[in-house]
Amino acid sequence: MPSDQNPWNLGGGPRRPSNPIQGPWGGGGSGGGQLPPELDRLMDQLRALLRRFLGGAGGSAGRGAVLAAVAVVAIWLATGFYRVEPDEQGLVLRFGAYVRSTPPGLNYHAPWPIESVLLVAVTRINRVEIGFRSTAAEEPDSSPRSPDGTSEPARSAPGRDLAEESLMLTGDENIVDINASVFWKVSDAAAFSFNTRNPGYTVKSAAESMLRQVVGRTKIQEALTGGRAVIEQAVTVGTQAILDQYHAGVEITQVQLQKVDPPADVIEAFRDVQRANTDADTARNDAQSYANDVVPRARGESAAILAQANGAKQASVSAATGEAQRFLSVYAAYVQAKDVTLRRLYIETMQEIIKDTPSIVVDDKLRSILSTLPLQGPATQGDAK
Repeated sequence: MPSDQNPWNLGGGPRRPSNPIQGPWGGGGSGGGQLPPELDRLMDQLRALLRRFLGGAGGSAGRGAVLAAVAVVAIWLATGFYRVEPDEQGLVLRFGAYVRSTPPGLNYHAPWPIESVLLVAVTRINRVEIGFRSTAAEEPDSSPRSPDGTSEPARSAPGRDLAEESLMLTGDENIVDINASVFWKVSDAAAFSFNTRNPGYTVKSAAESMLRQVVGRTKIQEALTGGRAVIEQAVTVGTQAILDQYHAGVEITQVQLQKVDPPADVIEAFRDVQRANTDADTARNDAQSYANDVVPRARGESAAILAQANGAKQASVSAATGEAQRFLSVYAAYVQAKDVTLRRLYIETMQEIIKDTPSIVVDDKLRSILSTLPLQGPATQGDAK
């Protein structure tokens, strides 16, 4: 579950130093729990002192005092045991300087004030809100800090928009109201603890700066419609790059844009403009659809007319060419045999005339035309004269 709380858990000793200082016996790796040489000598001297007391002290009172001292020392040494939860990582500080990291489980460090341990939640998903606050109080990590390290008061009431954070200028010089949530976790416990004074506030500042930069390159129409995923990805990558430069030990897991709207003062006018643009797009699409229907149809009809005209032209030219060739062939035959050709032309002409004309045969002996012999059949009797 995302958490707005600080992922710090302290297990003995101070919260953490503001600057890492190298301890007197080195450190910085993930070494084991061997005691320094000075501490070994101190333990040897303590054992020699106990042997001297046990050997030379007289009476039960002396032995009781020695046993009490031994019990106190044993209890003091036992305070060095600590447990690291599965979602945590332990940072061992020796006299305030970081020396090693410890994994989850039961571990041991030299008792206070020699060493202390700092427990950091490394798997918890933390959230930073930009432009709004949804919780009852400001996030501990994201609240501004005064020079002395204390938290400054919240700038506005919780659960409401923060205009000074949410109002941003777009690439086409419009103002947009954006609310965003940035989810992050600890990737390097040592860097997270010692390289930045307030990691949560650093994450919030870097994310807000990158969000303003990305929105400043984006047009308002793109930000309000299909460009939200692009903005989220760009802010995630840019914020991670900034935190890597700071060596903050933080990994940005996700950036979510909760709201992308015009400012509340002009949102109605903006919606009117959007509706007008939508109507214009609808009318434009209807006109384009009509043009796409009419223009191809007209082009098809024009092509059909042209094809029909070309066909008629070709037919007329071919017929004329055939008639001319026939005339030339008849003329050539006429030149070679004029009498035969004239008779042939006469016969062919009379054949063309007679075949479409009804014929009646009358006997010369008849003095009346009432008795006729139709040669064309019953269909042509009405045409006989």
